[in-house]
Amino acid sequence: MADFMVDVEHLDVCFSGFYAVRDVCFSVAPGEIFGFLGANGAGKTTTIRVLCGLLRATNGRVVIDGIEFVPGAENDIKQKVGYMSQRFTLYDELSIAENFDFAAALRQIPHNIYIKNRNNLLKFIEFDENMKTVVKDLPGGIKQEIALCIALLHDPKIIFLDEPTAGVAPVARERFWQLIKQLAKNGKTVFVTTHYMDEAENCNRIALMRSGELIALDSPKNLKQKIFGDGILCFTPCVKNPKMPPKKDVEICEPFGIHWHIKFKKGINEAAQIKKYSNDFNIKYIAPSLEDVFIKLVEGSAR
Repeated sequence: MADFMVDVEHLDVCFSGFYAVRDVCFSVAPGEIFGFLGANGAGKTTTIRVLCGLLRATNGRVVIDGIEFVPGAENDIKQKVGYMSQRFTLYDELSIAENFDFAAALRQIPHNIYIKNRNNLLKFIEFDENMKTVVKDLPGGIKQEIALCIALLHDPKIIFLDEPTAGVAPVARERFWQLIKQLAKNGKTVFVTTHYMDEAENCNRIALMRSGELIALDSPKNLKQKIFGDGILCFTPCVKNPKMPPKKDVEICEPFGIHWHIKFKKGINEAAQIKKYSNDFNIKYIAPSLEDVFIKLVEGSAR
């Protein structure tokens, strides 16, 4: 077994002089749930397309399960990976069975292996509905689970999930992540992008992208610790028009419902600030969330 399921060194992807991805380096271990986060246009999907063998890199080295991405090796890489795109990938006018049949034909999976894999995957998601059901008649969460099964139909070692739960109800999202965790326990490597920070907490490690560059890589716990230390201040207004700290004094000042998450700049006496604003706010230290990390690192430069 390879030391890393994914190994990326100094990856560049350039389109007509514009770098969608620049000098990106990271590795993903077998069985890891690896989160890939960033704002729209950060380079996440472009990177995934390279890793799936769908797009050739401008510069750099990409190795998938021991196979280096070089001209002519694209099909070898495609056999190693499954890909579920951020846009729904099933055919709405076809039945569930027809979608499976079509995917198996595209992959040229032998019939006996196809039927065995399909039955195992349907059992995995505990699916017991009629296979003749037309896909457009399925609830959103079930559609995504069927799409996941089809991405796994050829039994890939690594599965790329690009915004797999976008637009799905919260209960269905939770169910989908239970399936992701079980896939990882079964030895699959899961590479996932998401805009839901509560989902990202489930990842073993997270890579944060901004403007085509990798700006942070660590576990959710370590990222929060590195950026916020022991905690962040939560300001809850207790008067109608509270006086806010000036921008020059704060590193972060973001609304969270009726609350404000605030971190003062280095050199500012926090104890003095808490005392200063205690008439207008109830103030306490709280554990930072990944959303705080995302706002600070990914969106901070644009604010």
